[in-house]
Parts: sequence; structure tokens; C-alpha cells
Amino acid sequence: MRYKLFGKHTGLRVSELVLGTGNFGTRWGHGSEPEEARRVLDTYAEAGGNFLDTADSYQFGQSEEILGDLLGGRRGDFVLASKFARSSSPQGGLLATGNSRLAMVASVEASLKRLKTDRIDLYWVHYADGVTPIEEIVRGFDDLVRAGKILYAGLSDFPAWRVARAATISELRGAVPIAGLQVEHSLVERTTEYELLPMAAALGLGIVGWSPLGGGMLTGKYRKGEKGRAEGFGGKVFQAENSNQRSAILDAVIAIADEVGATPGEIAIAWVAAKGVLPIIGPRTVQQLEGNLAATKIRLSAEQVGRLDTVSAPPPIFPYTLLDDPENRDRIFGGKLDLFDASSTPVA
Repeated sequence: MRYKLFGKHTGLRVSELVLGTGNFGTRWGHGSEPEEARRVLDTYAEAGGNFLDTADSYQFGQSEEILGDLLGGRRGDFVLASKFARSSSPQGGLLATGNSRLAMVASVEASLKRLKTDRIDLYWVHYADGVTPIEEIVRGFDDLVRAGKILYAGLSDFPAWRVARAATISELRGAVPIAGLQVEHSLVERTTEYELLPMAAALGLGIVGWSPLGGGMLTGKYRKGEKGRAEGFGGKVFQAENSNQRSAILDAVIAIADEVGATPGEIAIAWVAAKGVLPIIGPRTVQQLEGNLAATKIRLSAEQVGRLDTVSAPPPIFPYTLLDDPENRDRIFGGKLDLFDASSTPVA
């Protein structure tokens, strides 16, 4: 396993694959028993993995409970990330859910107890509630850092404009910076590339991408009649092969897998990693984990990445239909675009 620096606002050295632990537990009716979870974590650690991602709501708190038990004696070997917003209880009420400072403080205290630790290294807002002002979220993060409850802060599944505003407010106020962004990203979910990924690159955020396998669709197993996540989580976090483009994407993934002697799932994960995104893998078994880990050995050629880019390209949207028009690009550079050496990093 190789390691990356997590964005430009931290000195965190994290492994190239993130272990998502939403499958640690069985309170959702689907997942791993504690002993299998132990084997998954041990195998991930033996491969060099050090970045763990959980949430208070995963398996209604059981994911954090299992991790708390498994990390005994080796807590310092991992970057531990958790999230809040949905509550660990399926009956979580108005005050226990959402993005408010009240929910944040109550959630972090409860997570610390389940995780059996005195700090959470990276704390995410799980997703935006649409009503809590971003100033409150930024101040809440800053208070938790000053109290030693968390070390770094991040936003998951937020609109780009709100992430940019949070990053700007934290910078202007000298508060803890927004260090990371978590989004869904795969060959069948590329709309994050319109605004979210360029914004994160320009602002120096570490980027992690969940569901790099499209909920398992990109492994090709559903073509063989397997059920997996299509039914295991009630069809949630699952991308169906329901369009001609998605069938073409999977055909291309399978073809490239045959070319390099890999599995389709390995190719799908390797493509996400090639885009500068840290893929979150969420195996339920050691066998699944070993297949995910094999993706770190894949080095897609520029031609193979290009083929996958082309077949999976999302339709252009405004204002990029205007800004990326070749004639407009050349005109705004005084007719000398071909002579101009521009940085490949987006500008904020």
C-alpha cells in the first residue's frame, strides 16, 4: 500500500485505500459479524492500510462499537474518521439529528464512548441538512478541535457552494480549516466532476470517494444473478445497470480487466484512484477485501483511462458548455491558447 498526503491543510499521511466500515455489524440486517470484521481489519492493516471511515449511524452505532473493541492496543496505528447527522438510533429525533452544534456535540461524545477513544482524528458532517448555517458548523468544528475531541474537520455530501463558503469562513476567521471532502464517485456517478472535485482541488481539500464500485454494479456480479447490495441494504447505495451507457461502461471495464489480467472491480477502483480521489472500500468479507486491495497493483495506461473516461462521460452542463467551447477558450486567451502554459490545478 502506498501513502498520500491528505489535502494541503494537514500533514496526515494516509493509505491509498480507505477502509469503510459500514458493513461492520448486523443491526441493518446485512453485514459482518464481529469476528469477520476483525479479520477484515487485520488484513487491511497487514496490507499497510491506516485510514478508517465509520459513522454513528452505521449499523445503528454497532460499527463504532466493533471498531472500539478492535482498536484496543493499536489505536495510534490508524487515522480514525467518523460522521454525524443521522443519529445512531433509528428513532433519533429533531435534536439528535441534523447539523446543529447541539447535535454535533452530543454525537461526538456518544461516538467517543462507542469508539473507546479520547479523540476522533477526522470528523465529518455526514450530509447537509439544508437548514443549519455554515457558520454554526465551522464554529462547532473549531470548538471541538480546541477541546481536543477532534483533530480535523470535513464535509461529506454537501453542495460545492456550501463547502467553498465553509472553507472561506474558516480561513478568514482563523478557525480550523475544512480539511476534506467526501463524495460518491465512480464510473457510473461522475456528476461530482462538474463542481465538487474541481472546487476541492482548488481549495486543497483531501478527497475521498465512496461507492467506487457503484454499489457492486461495476464488478459485473449482478449480470451473473448475484444479489449483494442490490437487496442487502434494501437497494440503497446501489447503481443499477439501467441504461445503454451504463451497459457500455461495464463492457469497457470488463474488456480492460481481461487485457490486464484483473477483475472488473479492480479496474473500477483503480480508475477512481487515478483521478486523485482516495477510494473508500466497504468489504463485508476478507475475500471481498482481498479483491479490493488488488486494485493497488493496477496501473491503468493513459489509453485505458481515456477509454473509460470517454464511455462514462456525463453530459456537459452550463456554464461549461460555454466556458469549454474551443472558440471561446481561444478568444479569451487572445487567440494564443495553444501557446499558453496553464497549470493543471483548478484556480479558486
